[in-house]
Amino acid sequence: MTMTRVRAPEFPIDATWLNTNQPLTLKQLRGSIVLLDFWTYCCLNCLHVLPDLKYLEKKYPNSLTVIGVHSAKFDNEKEAENVRQAILRYDIEHPVVLDSNLTIWGQYAVRAWPTLMLIDPEGYVVGYLSGEGNRQVLDRSIAEMIREMEAKGTINFPQLNLSLEKQQRPLTTPLAFPGKVLAEEESNGDADLAVRCFIADTGHHRIVVSNSQGEVLQIVGTGKSGFQDGSFDEAEFGAPQGMAWDGEKACLYVADTENHAIRCLDFNRKQVKTIAGTGEQSRNIHPQQGEALATAFNSPWDLEKIGERLYIAMAGSHQIWSMDLNAGTVETYAGIGREACFNGSLTEAAFAQPSGITTDGKELFVADSEVSSIRGVGLIEPAKSTTGTGATAAPIVRTVCGSGELFGFGDKDEEGFEARLQHCLGVEYAQNYLWIADTYNHKIKRVDPKTGICQTLLGDGSSGNKDGCGTAAQFSEPSGLSATSSHLYIADTNNHQIRVVELATLSVKTLPLIGLCAPNVCLPK
Repeated sequence: MTMTRVRAPEFPIDATWLNTNQPLTLKQLRGSIVLLDFWTYCCLNCLHVLPDLKYLEKKYPNSLTVIGVHSAKFDNEKEAENVRQAILRYDIEHPVVLDSNLTIWGQYAVRAWPTLMLIDPEGYVVGYLSGEGNRQVLDRSIAEMIREMEAKGTINFPQLNLSLEKQQRPLTTPLAFPGKVLAEEESNGDADLAVRCFIADTGHHRIVVSNSQGEVLQIVGTGKSGFQDGSFDEAEFGAPQGMAWDGEKACLYVADTENHAIRCLDFNRKQVKTIAGTGEQSRNIHPQQGEALATAFNSPWDLEKIGERLYIAMAGSHQIWSMDLNAGTVETYAGIGREACFNGSLTEAAFAQPSGITTDGKELFVADSEVSSIRGVGLIEPAKSTTGTGATAAPIVRTVCGSGELFGFGDKDEEGFEARLQHCLGVEYAQNYLWIADTYNHKIKRVDPKTGICQTLLGDGSSGNKDGCGTAAQFSEPSGLSATSSHLYIADTNNHQIRVVELATLSVKTLPLIGLCAPNVCLPK
């Protein structure tokens, strides 16, 4: 921890606060150790810090006050309602002050997300840390500070009257922040195709299965956050996200994001089994390989199955990984582990929190969220030789559309590098196009993977909840997409819904999910 001792700047008097019924001041917090968490809710590194904060708050309930300083990166993150939704989504229980114009950020000379600033009971900054994985350092520093202040008699913990967002508006919707959706067509014995819809009910830590009419067929998971294999009724997940279906094995592969694992849901045996990951977060960002169950993962966010290989958007380490399903091994497929946007060979390319993945069979396409871009990743396969030598072309990583810069975001329908997206989280290949969940623009866009031409097809750009046709419809931070031959399914995350688009007409309707209840409202049948 970098140590210093300067007077902590006071919070702006006109700042907006959440999770408390009144603004807080450092003056009223004198006598308490204060830990400022500079975060923004798009940042996965910031989200990785939240369990550490919960641990420290629980260990030091009478001496430590944690305050989240939400210093927004994207324009969409400057809106108070969007931050409120993030607080509900990630179950944040400490006060949060909005720093949309980076005023507090500048006063404290912060340079990176996340940054943790430690303030002693006398109101002085005594140290700071940047990045994640600092629980032990913070724990030791706080314990030492408590001993020193107890000796001085300067600890006098103030009683705060918090009013948590989850208490003001408890979440009782049937789905909670669904992150991804997967629609699979299966023959029902005649000319028609039956659709089975797999929904990552991320906020409820479970998988919901329905048909195309919204009839719930199966619920997998208890609805309680945990890491437990077993029967469909007993299994536990931690904020599941992307999925891939294996029809031959009747297995649904799930990116169990907060458990840093890949799970297999066996629909023949009605059993859940972990097939990759140790359940612990990896801190190693360098390319690696090993046995799947002995290799730690870092927030796998989405999956794509090609043959007997599972490709993984490993958001936490800014890489694309692959798993050999027959051999039970995993390896880094592309990305050096640095958060950036570098094109080139698989071993020199860089990504920035890849959160969606799809394929046309020749390339992988990745929603690279922190650079608001769509990337193309070549697949290793024999190339068509013009020399008759049978040479194999080395696959490369390219940028299909978007600026490829960490702060190069916006909302512009253009071509290639001139197009602008805002923290895109989902991508699906269908009808020779890429369909993009342009999450923070609340839109669905379509991109030509060859030309990079980007076009808005769904959503008016404002956060809302309205069915309709084309740009008359409204979404709220849509994050996941899946297409059948005739429809596009959308995980409309902040609306806690699945939306269904008829591709021929671009008409948007909401999937009803008949009889589904939140786990805390009623027990699944």
